[in-house]
Amino acid sequence: MDSNELRNFIGGSNLTVLEAMRKIDNNASGILFIVEESDRLIGCITDGDIRRYLLAGGKMDGMAIEAANVNPKSAKSNEEARLLYHEKDYVVIPIVSSDGRIIDLYSGENGRRKKKHRHTINIPVVINAGGRGTRLDPFTRVLPKPLIPVGDLPIIEHIMKEYQSYGCGDFHIIVNYKRDLIKSYFSESVGRYHISWYDEKEPLGTGGGLSLLRGKIKETFFFANCDVLMTANYNSMLNFHRENGNVITMVCAYKNFAIPYGVIEMGMNGVISEMKEKPLLSFLINTGIYIVEPEVISDMEDGVAVDFPDIVEMEKNKGKRVAVFPVSENDWMDMGQLNELEKMRLKLYGE
Repeated sequence: MDSNELRNFIGGSNLTVLEAMRKIDNNASGILFIVEESDRLIGCITDGDIRRYLLAGGKMDGMAIEAANVNPKSAKSNEEARLLYHEKDYVVIPIVSSDGRIIDLYSGENGRRKKKHRHTINIPVVINAGGRGTRLDPFTRVLPKPLIPVGDLPIIEHIMKEYQSYGCGDFHIIVNYKRDLIKSYFSESVGRYHISWYDEKEPLGTGGGLSLLRGKIKETFFFANCDVLMTANYNSMLNFHRENGNVITMVCAYKNFAIPYGVIEMGMNGVISEMKEKPLLSFLINTGIYIVEPEVISDMEDGVAVDFPDIVEMEKNKGKRVAVFPVSENDWMDMGQLNELEKMRLKLYGE
C-alpha cells in the first residue's frame, strides 16, 4: 500500500469523533487506526465503535480515542498479517515495526478486500411509494418518483435489491400517485419480486398508509420511503431493535454542514467568548427508514392521514420504547432533490 493510501487509514490521537467518522467514510473500509505523533499504533476505531460511543451518550466533538479499541490487532510481517486476516472477519491488518509504528496495511491478496458477509434476516419490507414527489418536479409530472431512474434502474428497484441482499423477499408497497405506471413496470418482472400492493384512495401522508396493512403483517418489518437508499448494515439495525425491545427504531444519519465563515460567540458587553474558524456542524437526520413492530399498525386509525414521525411521537407518549439507530452520512443516499440524483448515480456506479 502506498504512503498516500496509508494516510487514509491513519489519524492522530487529537482527532475528534466527527473527524474520525469523516476519515472512515473516505477510506470506505469502516476502520481507522489511531497513532501517536511518531506513528506508533495506539488504537483503532470502527463505525460500530462510534455508534456504541454515541448511543452511550458520547458527543461528536469528543476525542476519537475515547471510543476506540486501545488493544488493536497488528502483525509484524506480511505473512503474519495474512494469517490474522483470514482467521476472523478482519477488514484490514496493520503491519508494525519493532517499535510499534505502522509501516503498511494488509487488506487481502493483491489489495482485494473481503466482501462483507451479509446475514440473512428475511423480514417483510413495506415501502411507501404513494407520494407525488414534488421536490423532483418537473420529472414527477411524467414519472412517479419510484420509477425515476438512477443509472440502469429506478430508485425503488435499487432499494428492493438492497433488501434482497439480506434475504428480504416479501415486499408490501403502498401506492397512490400514478400507481398504474408503477404496477405496470413490475408486471414485467414476475418471479423476481414477491409484491403485495396497497392502494391509497386519498393521500395518507408518510405513515397513514400503514393502516391498509392491518392484519397483513404479524412480525417485525422494515418501513421505508421510496426516495432513500441505505447501505449500512441492516442486520446490525435489526439486532439493535430486538435487543432493546423497541417498537420503533428510527434510522438516522449524521449530516455534516461546513459553515464557510468564522463563527463568533459573544458574551456580556460584546466580549468575544469564543471563535471558531469555518466550523463543521453535525446534525442527526431522519432518513425515512424504520424498523417497526406490528402492534404499531394496530394502534393506528383507518384512513387517517398522518406522517410517520407523528406515529413515533404517539407510541412514545404511550410509554412504548422508540429509539434511534445512528449511521454515517456516507451510508445514506437521498434522491428526493434534483441535485442529489447525480450524486447517487455516481456513488452506485462510480462513473
